[in-house]
Amino acid sequence: MLLKLKSPVFIDRVIFELDQPQKCLLKAVLKDEYGIVCSALETEAEKNQLVFNWSGLNDLPYGVYTLEVSRGSDAIKTKLVKRI
Repeated sequence: MLLKLKSPVFIDRVIFELDQPQKCLLKAVLKDEYGIVCSALETEAEKNQLVFNWSGLNDLPYGVYTLEVSRGSDAIKTKLVKRI
């Protein structure tokens, strides 16, 4: 699985793209720099869905986060920065 971010910096939403679209349960977690889960997303991905728009993140404090995305047994992590 390959994860591509629209931008590594976000304000109120994270937009990411996954390769190999498939119908499955997609789980995404945002963790702060201490490893604490700050927000979680669980959605049913459609067969041809590549792009995911995770909104509602405006209330998170600014700082460095880790985005963990999993789909079945595949998982990937990347760093993000929340700015004001």
